This record gives sequence, structure tokens and C-alpha cells, in this order.
Amino acid sequence: MRAAYAIASDPTNPRSALRVADRPDLSPPDGWVTVEVRAASLNQHDIWSLRGVGLPADRLPMILGCDAAGVDQDGNEVVVYPVVPDEADPRGLSLLSERHPGTLAERVAVPPENLIPKPAGLSFLDAACLPTAWLTAFHMLTTRGRADECSAVLVQGAGGGVATAAVALAVAMGKRVYATSRDPGKRERIAELGAIAVEPGARLPERVNLVIESVGAPTFDHSMKCCAPGGRIVVCGATGGHLATVDLRRVFAMRLDILGSTMGTAAELAALLSFLVENDVRPVIDSTYGFSAVADAFARLESGDIFGKVAIDFLH
Repeated sequence: MRAAYAIASDPTNPRSALRVADRPDLSPPDGWVTVEVRAASLNQHDIWSLRGVGLPADRLPMILGCDAAGVDQDGNEVVVYPVVPDEADPRGLSLLSERHPGTLAERVAVPPENLIPKPAGLSFLDAACLPTAWLTAFHMLTTRGRADECSAVLVQGAGGGVATAAVALAVAMGKRVYATSRDPGKRERIAELGAIAVEPGARLPERVNLVIESVGAPTFDHSMKCCAPGGRIVVCGATGGHLATVDLRRVFAMRLDILGSTMGTAAELAALLSFLVENDVRPVIDSTYGFSAVADAFARLESGDIFGKVAIDFLH
């Protein structure tokens, strides 16, 4: 079967470790089911894997990819939830492409409980953009951030998958959404999504109840200063640097909550799918590539000049 996979790790030139070619058919664990992939999408996790982060040499070659939508063995249209049980991992779970072959292939195998029915109102391409970035944003806003109790939200670093998803979802939830980006062009697109676009570090016209933080060191002080008393800063990453300075005086004086967050549950993915259909929201797709051009898709992702998701259409 055709697949995109890592053959090595290269911290400085990750795409040199990428290959797109035929791989042997899957040999899934007992009880797992196979999905014919119709669409997939890329995440920064795929670039990190090519760099060797979380993917040691003894697991290579490894088919990449966490996100996919397709058709199961019974002909049902499904979305793949990418988190699988893993007794060998300290967390007790892992993402597809860490220990088990990922979604950037004609077929992927998962436990049957990882298959979520795809609503008829969502295309395969739209659905394939959701399981990692959009689910992460949804979990941050709802479960960790308790957005239902909030009136105003700040999203740091909009443009990438999670932050852009958080903007679109928070707007659909009826919140006043402020979002930062260094890029004037991206700030224009943020405004088109219904948010108030601001430059990084800019003073907001009000303090917010919730901050969605994925940048880290460059924005964390700003995130704390923008919080209203009792506000929550939900952190899912540190793309700009993980050694942020935290003024503990502000934390206790303003009664701030700093909350870590990763991914979400299969039930939350099902809830996200329903939310998008009910509110007529669709994922922001930066660009779409046929599988034969998946190497170009990786180049687009690595460029950093994206707004939304990079999607792969297996039907073209």
C-alpha cells in the first residue's frame, strides 16, 4: 500500500527522513479494524517525528500521520480517533505513528472504539482535519477552560492548527475573541473568522476570562497580564520556547489557574463533530494536496507560513 513514512531522524532537515512509497500491508493487533483512508491532514507532530522526537530509531521505519477519515470494513464513513492504549508508554497511551502505523497510508488499523461516525454534513477532507488540532482546541475551550463560564477569550499565535481552531470554535460559541499574530496577513484572516486581531503583546480593551496558549515563552507574560481575576490560562504547547517566566505574584494575587492540556477523548471528538454540523462551522484548511504530492504538503507545513490545516486528499 502507498504510505508516507519516516526512515530515519534528522533534527536539522526533517524532510530528508521522509519517504513516500509502497509499504507492506498492515498486520494489526487482534481485535483491531482497518479503515480505507479517504483523507488525512498533517500536524507539527509529523515534523517532530521526522526530527526524532518521540520516535526512536528502533521503531523505524514508521508510517506517519495522526488524522484521517475514511471507510471501515463494513462500509461506514468514519473519523479516526488517534489515541490508542499503550502499556509500554508511561502515559498508558500513545498517538498513531508513535508505536503503531499512522494515517498517511491507504489503510490504517485502530481499535474499533476509535472509529467515530462521520456526519453526512462533513466531507472527508473536513473530518480529517479534526482529530488532533481541532479536538485539542475543543478540549481546551470546553473541558479545561470552561468556556461556557466565559465572556471573553484570548488566543495566542493564531495561524497554526490549534490556535486557528480555537478562534473559530470560540467565535461559534458566542465569545468575544481576541487573537494575536505577528503576521499582518494572518491578522486580516483572523478578523475574517470573527475575532478581534491584535499584535502580540498589545494591550486589550478588557481582561479576558480564558487564554488559549500554545506559543509559550514569547507570549506567556502577556497571557498572564491579560487575565481577569480568577482567569484561566490553558496550555497545550510551547512552539516559541518552553522556558517561560512566570510572575508568581500575579498568579496568586489574581487567583489565576494555569492548566495543562493535551488532545481530548473519543467522546469529545464525537461532540466536536456534532458541534460543527449544528453550528455550520468547518475547519480552516490552508491547502490541500493529493497523496502523490505529500512531500510538498510537508514542505508547506514546515515553512510555517500556514493558516489552518494542511490536508491530504487520497482520492486525487
